[in-house]
Amino acid sequence: METAAPEVGVGPVTGLALPRFVSLRSNEGNARRGPGMTHRIDWVFTRRDMPLRVVAEFEHWRRVEDAEGLGGWMHFALLSGVRTVLVRTDMMPLRLQPDDRAPVVAHLEAGVIARVQSCAPDWCRLRADGVRGWAPRADLWGLIPGETFE
Repeated sequence: METAAPEVGVGPVTGLALPRFVSLRSNEGNARRGPGMTHRIDWVFTRRDMPLRVVAEFEHWRRVEDAEGLGGWMHFALLSGVRTVLVRTDMMPLRLQPDDRAPVVAHLEAGVIARVQSCAPDWCRLRADGVRGWAPRADLWGLIPGETFE
């Protein structure tokens, strides 16, 4: 389920854009009800490199959501600036070039996490399990609409 994108703003702690995407630094990270160790754990993320959307900041804590809108407050040390995406389309073709007619180098299952190397308006260059190629942005979760980068 796709959640509505929060309004664009600037984080009061980091000065970075909100919302923005980060990834889970380790194999496990607790998402808490509030920004602090005394708050109850609502969710445990268990996939290293999973893309997470940062929607709020408070001191050393970041409020994050996954592709289904689940999440909570996580300590910033559990997060990484490495950009990853979640494949949303089952057996998505990864192509040699950013073109629907380019040869397919691999098919990625829905739920695969891939590292983003660059993004253009319609295509992103990814690396997943040692394979590199281009994927349509529409098949990926973990990108701000219209965002491009090298």
